[in-house]
Amino acid sequence: MKNILSILLAGTLLTAPAFGQDSSARRDDKNQTSRDNKKSNNRGDKKTSDKAQTPDAKKDDLPLGAFKLRSIGPAVTSGRVLDIAVNPNNYSEYYVATGGGGVWKTMNHGVTFEPIFDGENSYSIGCVAIDPANTNVVWVGSGENNNQRAANYGDGVYKSEDGGKSWKNVGLKTSEHIGMIAIDPTNSDVVYVAAYGPLWTSGGERGIYKTTDGGKTWKAVLTVSEHTGFNEVHIDPRHANVLYATAHQRQRKVYTYVSGGPESAMYKSTDGGTTWNKLTSGLPTGDVGRIGMDISPVNPDVLYAVVEAAEGAGTYRSADRGASWSKMNSFATSGNYYQEVFCDPKDVNKIYGIFHIASKVVDSF
Repeated sequence: MKNILSILLAGTLLTAPAFGQDSSARRDDKNQTSRDNKKSNNRGDKKTSDKAQTPDAKKDDLPLGAFKLRSIGPAVTSGRVLDIAVNPNNYSEYYVATGGGGVWKTMNHGVTFEPIFDGENSYSIGCVAIDPANTNVVWVGSGENNNQRAANYGDGVYKSEDGGKSWKNVGLKTSEHIGMIAIDPTNSDVVYVAAYGPLWTSGGERGIYKTTDGGKTWKAVLTVSEHTGFNEVHIDPRHANVLYATAHQRQRKVYTYVSGGPESAMYKSTDGGTTWNKLTSGLPTGDVGRIGMDISPVNPDVLYAVVEAAEGAGTYRSADRGASWSKMNSFATSGNYYQEVFCDPKDVNKIYGIFHIASKVVDSF
C-alpha cells in the first residue's frame, strides 16, 4: 500500500502546484499566465513552444529523490522450491533447488542461505541429491520438473565434488528438464536419472539414464517414446538393484496442455535397470497422467502413489513391493505442479503430499 501511495503522491507532485503556495501567489501566477498567453499570441509559434517547455522545467525541481527503492523481502523472486537435499550426517546442512533462482545452501538450519550455482549456465533447477556415501558430492538436475507455462528449461545434469563450491556439467543436456536423481548407496559411481524431456516439443533425452562411472558416460536403460519422459526414479533402501520409475506422457502448447496418455505408467526393475516390468495390477488404465510415488523407509515392501488419471485418479498403496495396488482414496491433483508423495521415516501409515498445497495423511491405511 505504501508503494501505491508513493506512486500516487509522485503523480500529484508532477501535476499540482507546489505545497505551501498561498492563494495570493496562485492569483499572481494566474495573472502572469494570462499576460504570457497574450504575448505568446502576438509573438508566434516560438513563444508557444517555449511556454510548452515550462512545466518540464518545473518538474526537474521537484523533490523526487525522496522516493527511494527499498527491499521488501525475497517473496517469490527465485520461483518455486522444487527440491531439498539434507545431509544425512549433519541436519544443519542442506541444499535447496529453486525453479528460477539456482541452488542455495545453508549450514545453520536455514538461518542463512548462500547461492552456490550463480556461475553456471542454468538458473532453473528441478532436483538436487547428496551422495549418502560422500556428502561432499552433490548432484543437480537442471530445468524445472513442473509442467506449467512458466517452467524454465535447463541444460542437463551437474555434479560437485566439493560441497557446491564448484560444478561440472556431466551431460543429458537435451533433456531440458530433470525429474529426479537417485544415487546407489553402495556405489557412488552408479547414479540413475529420470530425464523428463522437453516440455514444449517432442524428442530430446527422455527416459531413465544410468551411469556406472560417476557421470562420465550415460546409458538409456528405459525409454518409452519421443513424447514420454520420466519424472521419478527410486532405489529400494535394502536392495540397490531394485528400482521403481514413473513415466509421464505430457506436452505443452500455446493453445493447450496434454498431461497424460496411454504411455504414462509405473515400472520396476530388479536387476539394476537391465530389464523392467510395468506395474499395472490395481492401478488406473487408459489415459494416465503424472504419478508421484515413494517407498516407505519403515517397511520398503510398502509403496505409495498418487495418480493423475482420466478414470480412477487417487492415492494408492501397495504392500507387496508393487505387485498389486489398492486405492485408498480419490485424492490427486494436476500434474502441472509437483504431484509428489513422501513417506514418514517412522510411521508406515503416515505420508506427506506436495501438490499446489502441502497435505498430510495420518493413520488412514
